[in-house]
Amino acid sequence: MKEKIRIASGQGFWGDLIDAPVKQAENGDVDYIMMDYLAEVTMSILQKQKLKNPEFGYARDIPVLMKRLLPLMKKKGFKVITNGGGVNPIACKNAIFEVAKSLGISGLKIGVVSGDDILDDIDNLISKGIELNNMESGESVSSVRGKLLSANVYLGAAGIVEALKQGADIVLTGRVTDTGLTLAPMIYEFGWDMNNWDLMAAGTVAGHILECGGQASGGNFLGDWKSIPDLARIGFPIAEAYPDGTVVITKHENTGGLVSVETVSEQLVYEIGDPKDYITPDCIADFTSIHLEDAGKNKVKVFGVKGLPSTPFYKVSMSYLDGYSAFGSLTYCWPDALEKAKAADEILRTRLSDLNLNFEEIRTEFQGYNACHQGIANKIDEPNEVVLRIGVRSKDYKSVERFGMEIAPLILTGPPGVTGFAGGRPKPSEVVAYWPALIPKTAVNYKVTVEEI
Repeated sequence: MKEKIRIASGQGFWGDLIDAPVKQAENGDVDYIMMDYLAEVTMSILQKQKLKNPEFGYARDIPVLMKRLLPLMKKKGFKVITNGGGVNPIACKNAIFEVAKSLGISGLKIGVVSGDDILDDIDNLISKGIELNNMESGESVSSVRGKLLSANVYLGAAGIVEALKQGADIVLTGRVTDTGLTLAPMIYEFGWDMNNWDLMAAGTVAGHILECGGQASGGNFLGDWKSIPDLARIGFPIAEAYPDGTVVITKHENTGGLVSVETVSEQLVYEIGDPKDYITPDCIADFTSIHLEDAGKNKVKVFGVKGLPSTPFYKVSMSYLDGYSAFGSLTYCWPDALEKAKAADEILRTRLSDLNLNFEEIRTEFQGYNACHQGIANKIDEPNEVVLRIGVRSKDYKSVERFGMEIAPLILTGPPGVTGFAGGRPKPSEVVAYWPALIPKTAVNYKVTVEEI
């Protein structure tokens, strides 16, 4: 058993800094790089891409990234774990193998964890009495059954652990919890009992700190953000993990950003509900038990984490088509910029009403004035410019389409001093809605395969 492992955060979402994993590999020693690509909406996007092309459905940044990472992996011996396999981890594996062949790299083992995608099994599950009702509203899934775009179970760390046991250098998964990407190598390297809930919670907390990339090392910091050094060259966080569950959060030397009790604390409270009851497939972590301690420059010790037994359920993230939306914008200049923008909004709403269009929602923002703060925005005098941004949502495609035709006419038939219309008429886009549900763990079977090139 190793005395310590270093797990580096490489991506916080699909679209994060593409160089971050490479920098983590180049700037110092790490044992693992974990890359979190998935959000709820990402799964529906990937599912739609796969329907158009069966070779798609994964984060297609990954093969491009692997051209740079694979040589470093062979040289330095670290492993990569990512949920960027999306809804098609097999295709992602094949694409990486092609990259390896092009680089003349052999002896590479890739593990794939599948079984999270239950979209094609929905009817069978319902017939067995597994209702998949909305866990927030209680509504029956039958109300959206014909509109479902994706349905993925949040698996835990176990499948990744199995792939590592089989010698995988890269582990690709579909919808595995963000925290599981970090917890899994700790279980594997330290031989942790997965029924030791305190250790599971300690690894889960470490995963929560790493999952958003640079957000734990000074990015998006709400405290004294002006004091964060060299954000242009921010170093993503690294978890130095120990067998007893203690973790030290740090980053590579000579990189920008900051790891402090404050930056780590802010990440810890990101996207959590009841802090005593942070539920994952692997355990329930008590965030109120977490102790943080300054351990030196860019080092924060995390310890004392307590956990409770995991629940008998997995969470299911489903998405469905819920109509259409479109957004348009125009910029109004000084003088009377805000007054002009408000007048244009009133004119447009009147015209939409006169056309008897069917909208579930019309929303207006005056950017530069209230886009962030809505009704509690401070009154400002004579702004230099204000952007009118207005959007509509409807089940009726034609109504949304007609809305897009009404923006440009405001230029010559509305208030003066207007600019900023570019790119053509706003076009309707699909509204993807979220449907959370629970499923018994006994109804889900994940599968692990490991192949070598």
